[in-house]
Amino acid sequence: MRIIYLHQYFRTPQMSGGTRSYEMARRMVKAGHEVHMVTSCTEATDGNTGWYVEVIEGITVHWLPVEYSNSMGFGRRLWSFFQFATSAGRYAAKLGGDVVFATSTPLTIAIPAVQVSRKLQAPMVFEVRDLWPELPIAMGALKFPFAKTVAHKLERWAYKNASRVVGLSPGMCEGVIKTGYPETQTLCIPNSADVELFSVDKERGLNFRRSREWLGDRKLVVYAGTFGRINGVGYLAEIAHEMRSLDPDVRFLVVGGGAEFELVCEKAEGLGVLGRNFFMEGPLPKKDMPALLSAATVCTSLFIPLQPMWHNSANKFFDALAAGKPVMINYGGWQKDLLESYNAGISVSAESPREAAVHLKAFLNDDSRLASAGARASELAHTKFARDTLAQRLIETLESVVAGG
Repeated sequence: MRIIYLHQYFRTPQMSGGTRSYEMARRMVKAGHEVHMVTSCTEATDGNTGWYVEVIEGITVHWLPVEYSNSMGFGRRLWSFFQFATSAGRYAAKLGGDVVFATSTPLTIAIPAVQVSRKLQAPMVFEVRDLWPELPIAMGALKFPFAKTVAHKLERWAYKNASRVVGLSPGMCEGVIKTGYPETQTLCIPNSADVELFSVDKERGLNFRRSREWLGDRKLVVYAGTFGRINGVGYLAEIAHEMRSLDPDVRFLVVGGGAEFELVCEKAEGLGVLGRNFFMEGPLPKKDMPALLSAATVCTSLFIPLQPMWHNSANKFFDALAAGKPVMINYGGWQKDLLESYNAGISVSAESPREAAVHLKAFLNDDSRLASAGARASELAHTKFARDTLAQRLIETLESVVAGG
């Protein structure tokens, strides 16, 4: 097949951020398909202002420079979404193809996806990474009735024009079906674990620890990801503050970037934990993440108390499983159920940092339980969320719609 793959924020292992599309696309290439990734570039472009092309791991990547960052306001981000959407549709339609595969967020990716699908008379498969517009509405970013109405209509229009809809979690799939989209055409293909990438020699983790004199052989709790409002990373600084009186030897490390990085830094400093038991570092390329997670005792996935986020399928959760590390989360939903049923980690209070710290301390001080949870996390990665297995399901889905199934 010739696959037109639309993802506005495609990332490679040399970049920071999630690499699901890169990993899926290179497996499509390995399966014998031709993949054209239509995406945007938000980093240095060496003077490029229009579309330019490079081949990465057999994937033909079509880049369009479009300014974007997590620190932008919602209105500025919306402009970035529509700026890409209007250009991508015209450009991708000229490439030709047998199937269009579009992945959100943002939901505006549906605009070029449907445009290309109609122009080429090719089926479209739409992947839902977040339930838009439920999240921006819940967070107050979409406030006005007209904006909410338009967003809901765009969501339903995207599904109506899709031959299949792929959701990254059971809750996302339920949300799609509730709009009236056929359950028989809805598939759950969650985020997945790159076992091969994260199965590294322990020496890499030890080297990471040796390079930080504040760490040594102390227990380490890691957050690696975006510092957005929805992530609530400042809560981990509050837990670190409580942990100082419970177990001052425990270390916390948060790694990444985003709109609230400085706010978290200020909060940690105000709590008296910054540089003591709470440490902050900038974003790492995906290729360097295995060393970080190898050094971790417990990995975390965090969100502010917002029930729509219970349906998330965050990369950091699956990276931790791939690294064979116990996971600590502070929200409910399918991931909490998974951790509890497999004893692969813990769920802590989202609103009481003291209670969360007490729970975490007990977990960190039980070496037998930690080892067992790490082993169960690895088992989950291999048996339920292996990237190769889930990529094959996606490839078969694309092949099926092209064949008229």
